[in-house]
Amino acid sequence: MAEEFQNPIDPDKVSENPHSLEYGHHAGSALVKPEDQGKIKGLSLNAMEHQTDMQLGQIYEQMQLLADQAKKLQDRKEISERIYMAEMRFQPIINHIYHLYQDEHLNYLLSLIAPNQWGRSGKSYTFVATVRLLADHTWDILEKNDEVSF
Repeated sequence: MAEEFQNPIDPDKVSENPHSLEYGHHAGSALVKPEDQGKIKGLSLNAMEHQTDMQLGQIYEQMQLLADQAKKLQDRKEISERIYMAEMRFQPIINHIYHLYQDEHLNYLLSLIAPNQWGRSGKSYTFVATVRLLADHTWDILEKNDEVSF
């Protein structure tokens, strides 16, 4: 009589459905390596930080642009107020260039004469700004004397 075959593999380590195993069950199976969770999380964290830093930088640049625009608008408003309080001996025309001066009594004068066109009579005036009248009747500052403040 033939001896009964005894399987050397432990019955607890045999699957009836090997296709449902989480790992390869024969030599031709795909290689399955354990994932390095720390490395995956580290790479993801680096990518997230890079992306959010880049977006924050873009937002900061936009904020700077808006702040610069607000500053320019505030300067236009301030100089427009000074000009409309200034002495004017003519009717300003839109899109023409004029020059704002201040005398020794801190009174303002709007003039057609540029700073380099004054003769000896211009010595009593301090140049404040070169401006252009815009269609909304505010004044665009083309050149400004940084030594004079509003």
